[in-house]
Amino acid sequence: MIGRRAIITLLGGAAAAWPIAARGQQHTERRRRVAALIGWSDTGSYHANFVAFTERLAQLGWIDGRNLQIEQRWTDANAERTPTLAKELVRGRPDVILAATTPVTVSVFRETKEIPIVFAIVSDPVGAGLVASLSHPGGNVTGFINVEAAMGGKWLELVKQIAPSMKRAAIMFNPNTAPGGGSYFLGSFEDAARSLAVESSTLSVRSAAEIEQAIKSLDGTEAGLVLMTDSFLGANQSMIIARALRHTIPTICDPASFARDGGLLSYGPNYADLFRRAAEYVGRILEGVRPADLPVQIPTTYDLVINLKTARALGLDVPPMLLARANEVIE
Repeated sequence: MIGRRAIITLLGGAAAAWPIAARGQQHTERRRRVAALIGWSDTGSYHANFVAFTERLAQLGWIDGRNLQIEQRWTDANAERTPTLAKELVRGRPDVILAATTPVTVSVFRETKEIPIVFAIVSDPVGAGLVASLSHPGGNVTGFINVEAAMGGKWLELVKQIAPSMKRAAIMFNPNTAPGGGSYFLGSFEDAARSLAVESSTLSVRSAAEIEQAIKSLDGTEAGLVLMTDSFLGANQSMIIARALRHTIPTICDPASFARDGGLLSYGPNYADLFRRAAEYVGRILEGVRPADLPVQIPTTYDLVINLKTARALGLDVPPMLLARANEVIE
């Protein structure tokens, strides 16, 4: 895997070479077709991310209903339903497919090795077998990584900063929807736990009932909770926030919507930005560029959001240095 700085340098040079006129022009050729399969529910911030995608396409001259037809499907993080939706979209033979989340992208890739696929919010595309490498994808798939494996440790460090008395930390995931079946972030999470002298554990969940029981098991143990990047957990975000608050468990997740909706902390890439950048790749492919010639990109914008109201409800004092780092503080 090539280094983060090398990727950014490479991409910066490529972006500068894009013809400005080509990006801004109104395309007059036949109406092209883009299909989108999104691994969440069509609500709230997830809907806003898709809007960011369509708005960026329009800025590039690709306007839904004029020279572009966009067909969208939402899986509601249902692993059983995802392959069926992928088959439906591929059967329609669109010009490009936008796939959001790892399970969705893998399902679409299984159905076609010919139709270009641009992914967003995939953590480990090489490990998932989607691309040969980040710099040279090598097939019909390219796109945008959301978080790197080291993030598991960074999440835990942030929870420890805000809850210094924490003695135990758990990381929660659904093996059916989490990157690497849950293994992708575990190494950095466990390394951070050892360095912080915190006992670590894993919470594998596959249903709302199991989520409830897992969070309840942490009650009264001076524990913190890390939520893995996982479309299933995202679909159950509201319930997780409520249960973590009820059982007084400091919890962190990556999308900003987690803290905005009442969770304690969120730290991760700006999802809307990733969807806008995915639109740029879709536009380039519609203009004739091959996915194999578009390197996989990593996030360039990260957001730390702290919910002070939730911190007070949990009896926590947020360190001034952490507040100073925050991109957004919710009173």
